[in-house]
Amino acid sequence: MNSKLTKKSRTAKVGIMKLENLPINKRVITLLQDQGVSSLFPTQQQAFDTKVLDGKNIVLAVPTSSGKTLVAEICMLKAILDGRGKALYLVPLKSLAHEKYDEFKKYDELGITTAMSVGDFDSSGTQLNSADIVVLTTERADSLVRNKTDWIDEVGIIVVDEVHLVNDQSRGPTLEMVLAKLRKILPKIQIIALSATISNANEIAGWLDAELVKSTWRPISLKEGVYLDGNITFADYSIRNIRRTRKEDITDIICDILEEEGQVLVFVSSRRSTVALGKKIASAIRPFLSNETLKELANIAKRIEGKASAPEATKTLARILRLGTAFHHAGLSNQERKFVEECFKKNLLKVIVATPTLAAGVNLPARRVIVRDYRRFEKGRGSVPIPILEYKQMAGRAGRPKYDKYGEAVLLARTEQEQEFLNDHYILSEPEEITSKLASEAAIRSHILSAVASEMTCNREEIDNLIEGTFFSYQYDRWKIDDYVSSSLTFLEEGELIKSDESGQIHATLLGQRTSRLYIDPLTAIQFRDALSEADNPSELGILHLICHSSDQPKSYVTRSEFEDYEIFLDDNADELMIPVPDSWEDPEGYSSFLAEVKTARMLQEWISEKSEKDITENFNIGMGDVHRYVQSAEWLLYSASEIVRVCNIRNQMPEISSIKQRVKYGVRAELLELVSIKGIGRVRGRMLYSHDLRNLSDLYNVPFDDLAGVPIIGTSIAKSVKQQLGIEVDTDESEQPSSDDEENGPFQTLLEDFDGKAN
Repeated sequence: MNSKLTKKSRTAKVGIMKLENLPINKRVITLLQDQGVSSLFPTQQQAFDTKVLDGKNIVLAVPTSSGKTLVAEICMLKAILDGRGKALYLVPLKSLAHEKYDEFKKYDELGITTAMSVGDFDSSGTQLNSADIVVLTTERADSLVRNKTDWIDEVGIIVVDEVHLVNDQSRGPTLEMVLAKLRKILPKIQIIALSATISNANEIAGWLDAELVKSTWRPISLKEGVYLDGNITFADYSIRNIRRTRKEDITDIICDILEEEGQVLVFVSSRRSTVALGKKIASAIRPFLSNETLKELANIAKRIEGKASAPEATKTLARILRLGTAFHHAGLSNQERKFVEECFKKNLLKVIVATPTLAAGVNLPARRVIVRDYRRFEKGRGSVPIPILEYKQMAGRAGRPKYDKYGEAVLLARTEQEQEFLNDHYILSEPEEITSKLASEAAIRSHILSAVASEMTCNREEIDNLIEGTFFSYQYDRWKIDDYVSSSLTFLEEGELIKSDESGQIHATLLGQRTSRLYIDPLTAIQFRDALSEADNPSELGILHLICHSSDQPKSYVTRSEFEDYEIFLDDNADELMIPVPDSWEDPEGYSSFLAEVKTARMLQEWISEKSEKDITENFNIGMGDVHRYVQSAEWLLYSASEIVRVCNIRNQMPEISSIKQRVKYGVRAELLELVSIKGIGRVRGRMLYSHDLRNLSDLYNVPFDDLAGVPIIGTSIAKSVKQQLGIEVDTDESEQPSSDDEENGPFQTLLEDFDGKAN
């Protein structure tokens, strides 16, 4: 790493400053005071002691719950009210976007509007034009830049939440490239970067030409310790004795804090462990619940279970939720995660057992955080200790504002030697330095293509200048990235996504422009073009596997017990696939990945064959959250494939791809596509109508209203809606509500219904 100068860090202690002393609009002060904010935390005062309210950049590296977001909010409001432009608030996760959107809606009464966008990459985002604050995922922000959204020029301030995620292998490259692009487009833009406490926050500040405010201060003190043989020994040498009255030590540690009316987060290394531990401790948690709480949880559990065909994992979640415990991982559906999070926030749930992804998501503090597993399995590395930064993120969840005077983070040891290691390595150590992850040809080629396609860069010199604005370029000597840039340009030119003229100017081809706006890997576009141009009447499985072969498609994992079954399936169906099968001896890793693609394609095939959620989750050993993620991504990639064949004039493939895309969207066989085009008719209602000889829109138009309403799980309300959509007014009582037995239009409608009114 180079030794470029970094910005000054402010860590001096300050006295209490009243909110009313800030040089901001009095209406903002009044609103915040009504929200319970009257004075500033020391970290907030340190931030405002800089010139951040005058438009200067700042990096705020402080612990969770230390008031970072309020600093960002006040800076956004001042910029908006001073006429410096609208505000972008960038987050890494959709769940965080929803949380921030809800938080910022309180500013509506000031006349400051908030909008959110977390998807639909093939869009210019014009519907966000009128909002003052726009909450975006990093990828969505990058997509808006690629689509040359007009209103981007009106942005005066950008807040980057969790900026330390430049260290993340998957999200980091996009985060630093989108910041580099925005700073190039908007040279006077103000940047507020929010970060966890990291060792080299000064480098982030240097990169962003920002002043650094770094602190370890928390509004609620954090005690970190290690449990061994009935005692938690904390870093301050205090010891807490845990009464050992149950079979499992961890149950005793949990119940110890529940006796004081606290809540507990337990972090484990795998999804399977969240379920297993949740089931194991649930009966011990029940005695800590009031009868009223038990009734509320029972009602919520019924809503989670929903229909009789619910997956077994959903039923398990509902069963233990009734007892005050839940598990939380990426395999849960959006709706299930939302129920768990809201119940915990309302103190209905006492314990959540989660994977570490929860620590990087929504704000769910607890009195005690238990890190049961500090090791996890990583492909190619085996069992490895988690990073210190990840542990600190989990530990930072300890302590509930307004409820707790302190928070506790506890690691579990089995021996004195392990106790000493955990204390030295995790509790007493500084988090690792973060580094750029942009040194990836896949990341570089995608962002170079987007810069060329949006005409942000037109030659090699301009491309180099853009890369100069990245964190990679700040940390490392330039020559280390030159090879990646040269290799990527060669790849894009050979793939016919860009072309150079005699003067050295670089232009995106029509295929390159469409690829960039579709927000897919250039390699994906090339694979789609080449495979589909050579294929003769590709099969359903062949098209689905082509989609799953893309690096843009998330894939299921083939377990050892499944390996032989998928090898047999592959041998039987290899002729249908458009991608050659890797040699299992010469390329065992590639072969294993290929089997994962085949497994995911089979799952999608069962989805469009109208297999139930229960059957799919059990047959493929995945959660409904996985199914939704695979389906959503596949739908987008099928749309992308249809656009690629259109641009490349391979039009004979378009009808089949478009049909499969619609079937993936709704999870139906082809004969139901006309029926499910009606709002409120999903795969279950559609199949019920079809089985009653109502097989197209004409049948629905002509059937008498009472006959339509009499079809099982249709009813008066849905029948009236169907008739109205077909242009027929019906005068009837709407007392009957839609049945909850229907799996609405694919995975998106039911599970995201709470968010439909929020996202643009």
